[in-house]
Amino acid sequence: MTGDRMTVHTALETLLAGNRRFTAGAPEHPNQDAARRAATAPAQSPFAVLFGCSDSRLAAEIIFDQGLGDLFVVRTAGHVVGSEVLGSIEYGISVLGSPLVVVLGHDSCGAVAATRAAVEDGTTATGYVRDVIERVTPSVLAARAAGHTDNADFIDTHIEHTVDLLLERSRALAQAVEAGTAAVIGLSYRLADGTAHLVTAHGLEAPADSPS
Repeated sequence: MTGDRMTVHTALETLLAGNRRFTAGAPEHPNQDAARRAATAPAQSPFAVLFGCSDSRLAAEIIFDQGLGDLFVVRTAGHVVGSEVLGSIEYGISVLGSPLVVVLGHDSCGAVAATRAAVEDGTTATGYVRDVIERVTPSVLAARAAGHTDNADFIDTHIEHTVDLLLERSRALAQAVEAGTAAVIGLSYRLADGTAHLVTAHGLEAPADSPS
């Protein structure tokens, strides 16, 4: 779809359709040939900005069955937000024209597990890992305050908090959502079966057939 701006709904359905192909074991591997490489060399027009966890099992183009030029990917451990992340996401929507921003979390997230251990057991981390834990801590505290004990609820809470944080800190993103030119959603990925299910959305209504 390089050169053709998608609507937010079409972008989301394209992403979820790719995930359905991946989980069914029938990926099409689109836009991964020499012709696509040549077509995208002069410029890029990704249909989604994907901000995900750096986990090696969370390769966006694979789990959503996409190719060159389709996704603008930003990744940090535990999808923690910093100025570089915000700048990258704003570049994706403001300069590249992507209509959809996706926060992608997953089960068995090491950053969330380490933060729970730090909060509940006083386990400490060294170096810059401590900075990651500090940024995840508000999500863990919120999940505990809500009475959650299941790991899945902690993951979903962290995804929701990340989405809210992006909208709070990025005026450009918030304005795009308000104007109806962009949407921000949170997806949670299940490592065992490969499915991505919707956790939260701003700027669109959840499609009826979204995985759950």
